Formats: sequence, C-alpha cells, structure tokens
Amino acid sequence: MKLIGLCSDHAGYPLKTYAAEWLKENGYDVKDFGTHSLESCDYADFAHPLARAVEAGECELGFAVCGSGNGINMTLNKHQGIRAALCWTEEIAEFARLHNDANILVMPGRFITEVQADEIMKIFLNTEFEGGRHQKRIDKIPL
Repeated sequence: MKLIGLCSDHAGYPLKTYAAEWLKENGYDVKDFGTHSLESCDYADFAHPLARAVEAGECELGFAVCGSGNGINMTLNKHQGIRAALCWTEEIAEFARLHNDANILVMPGRFITEVQADEIMKIFLNTEFEGGRHQKRIDKIPL
C-alpha cells in the first residue's frame, strides 16, 4: 500500500481534506503534514516537511494544494529531489507523470472541483513514468 503525503495552506485545506478521504477510500495510506484548519497560514510551513518526506522516501508520492497552486508548487520545487507538477486537467496530470516523473501532485484548490480532482488524482496515481528519452531530461533538472 502506498503512503501519500499531503499538505496545504488555508485556501487548499478543503480540497486537501477531500483528497485525504478520497485516497483512504481508494486504498492508500496518508500522512497529513497540515494545515489542519481554514485559519490563515503560510504554505511553505507545510510544503517543506512534505518535500523532505518525499525526498527521503518516507512517502512514495505527495499531494499539495493552495489557492492557485503556484506558491506551494514553487516552494516544493526548491527541493532538489522534488518534481512537483501543478495540474488542473487530466491531460496535464498524465504528462506530468508520463514525461516528467512528477513525484508531487499540486492542485489549485480555488480553481478545480472535487469531480475534476477525482480524475486528476486517479490519473496521477495510475500513470507510470515512460523513461527513455525523458530520463535524460529529468537527470538535468537538479543543480
């Protein structure tokens, strides 16, 4: 069973909470790095612990949510072992895994519905990295 790490800020909290329940219903274990309320907070306080857990292999993959998805995505991608992908459509989620071997799914909590999130999460979790010509590109990402 895969352990999926989760984090969000206050704007992403409702969708993160939904994602946690969706994951559990679909047979995944979850580790929630916060936030745990709608109270205003800073996404970086939760993104860094999630990124460290994914880098260390404590969580196989991660899901992160903030209002637009941008701030938390930028923070996650400061970590050398993270390839966080901001996904708002099924196709973007598919290519994030297929071509970019993304290890954290980032969703824009204020811009997608739970129904859209269902499909994005399903595709992200069920798409394998294609490798091949894409691997050499992945190898060039870390500084």
